[in-house]
Amino acid sequence: MRQSKLFNQTRASLALSYAGVMGAILSLLGFGVYEAISHAHWVALDNELESVTGTLHDSLELKLKQPGRLEPIVYELLPNLCLVGISCAKERFPTGAIRGAHPERHVLSAISQGNYYIRLFDTSGRLVAIAGTYPEGLPQKFNKEPWQTLSDRFGNDYHQISVSLHTQDRKDWGYFQVGRSLKDFEDYLGRVKWALKLGLPISLIVVGGASWWLAGLAMQPIYKSYKQIEQFTADAAHELRTPLAASLATVESALLMPYLEDKDARDVLTTIERQDRRLTQLVADLLLLTRMDKQPAPLRRQLCCLNDLASDLVEELATLAIAARVTLTLEVHSATTLKVFGDLDQLYRLVSNLIVNAIQYTPASGTIKVILERSDRHATIRVRDTGIGIAPSQQKRIFDRFYRVNSDRSRHTGGSGLGLAIAKAIALTHHGILTVQSELGRGSTFTLQLPLAVFSKKKHGKIFEKGV
Repeated sequence: MRQSKLFNQTRASLALSYAGVMGAILSLLGFGVYEAISHAHWVALDNELESVTGTLHDSLELKLKQPGRLEPIVYELLPNLCLVGISCAKERFPTGAIRGAHPERHVLSAISQGNYYIRLFDTSGRLVAIAGTYPEGLPQKFNKEPWQTLSDRFGNDYHQISVSLHTQDRKDWGYFQVGRSLKDFEDYLGRVKWALKLGLPISLIVVGGASWWLAGLAMQPIYKSYKQIEQFTADAAHELRTPLAASLATVESALLMPYLEDKDARDVLTTIERQDRRLTQLVADLLLLTRMDKQPAPLRRQLCCLNDLASDLVEELATLAIAARVTLTLEVHSATTLKVFGDLDQLYRLVSNLIVNAIQYTPASGTIKVILERSDRHATIRVRDTGIGIAPSQQKRIFDRFYRVNSDRSRHTGGSGLGLAIAKAIALTHHGILTVQSELGRGSTFTLQLPLAVFSKKKHGKIFEKGV
């Protein structure tokens, strides 16, 4: 329960860290997107305003003849032009100019949309005329700044450009201003702001959920390793406690006796020696596993003949097989001698563990075959028995440390549950593969594949290694 709480707290911390970092990144990204959109629209707005102003400015200068005076044709170019202080009613246009009577009205297409206004100033800066949708409350004083952003009395913002205006003969006429309402621009940016304000919390919720899931994935190997270490510690403590308890019980029994005969004393010492040997072997196995975990390659590298190794082991373990009343045989299915590079002692330990394991789990009258064969570039050793077999659910854990298929039988035969774990570790250090195929009640087959030793041609009377 404490472990689960600890890992959940760690997972929550990781998830919050991920979400916090992603939230900061998304916030900066959202701010950048907003600024980019705003800048792009400002540039487009300036270009549009500049284009409209240039078109109208060039058309006006071609029609102005005297400074401060608006020619009648200007009213045809700007049909809704109004002189300051004079009514802008439809009927009052100088010289009887008619709206829309001139084909050049197309220049007012932008003005007619209702977003633009025009202001004309004389050389002294006095407002002379206005056109378009003129907002109320704009400052009447002329400002020579080329670009300006100003507000009317209702707080609406406008952006305008000011240029000098000349007559046909290049005399100063005054100034020409074209402005545009920013309402549609500000409305669009407002929608962008709301989209970002609503999108950020939603994104953070999604990121938070994803962070919790990713933190769980990241914690799985750690949690698995922790559980393995926890299980290993418990199993190691249990294995160490058994011989220690037996030794302690033997010593306590001997101490309770007032007098020990030589035979009794020898029995006590024999029991203690047996338990000490078991402890020594257990510690040696654990040290071997630790050393192989740190050492990715065999401790010694030499040429090993698997034919000789398998033959010697079958001969040496024949006595153990006879005692268990099982038949142990060797079958060689390769016409050539199989040689590999590695540590001979480790390979001997590996194959020995497989055969001893088969003997321990094979009932009387069973058979065990050690099969030696070649497949492609690998040497293969199979240890096939007719033992009790391994359930599919247990086959995944068969190479775990201290794991036993049948705990009672293993302890009876003296096994500590490290034999197959050591075999797997030795196989890995020799770039080999150790697998198991088993069917419950029908036996098991452990298959070891090791890369064959390959040599190059002789050079100067020497054979050079080519393979692994």
